Amino acid sequence: MKTTFKSLLVLFALFFLSPQAAMAEDYTEKAGQKLTNGVANATTGFLEIPKTIMVDSQSKGPVYGMTFGLTKGLWNAVFRTGLGIFDAATFIIPTKKLVSPEVIWEDFNKQTTFNI
Repeated sequence: MKTTFKSLLVLFALFFLSPQAAMAEDYTEKAGQKLTNGVANATTGFLEIPKTIMVDSQSKGPVYGMTFGLTKGLWNAVFRTGLGIFDAATFIIPTKKLVSPEVIWEDFNKQTTFNI
């Protein structure tokens, strides 16, 4: 009984205290973050429209913001929502970050970029 207990204790220590266990924790954290960001982006993608209008109006003028900013905001909303659905559906598979900022409220005054 003692040898079985010692063997199980050694296996426990090797498995849970090994670098692979730390990597598994890192993996689950990243997968959870990807799922959370995906759901957030899928549900708040429409906020790209006013955000892009605001950012473009501040940098290039109100006429540009209300015309080209609106069009670009519509495209950004479609892309952010689509990438959010993609991230939520594939959260198990590690990928690079496809949109910056990761969620829309992270930096509302920054232009959205897509890393596709």
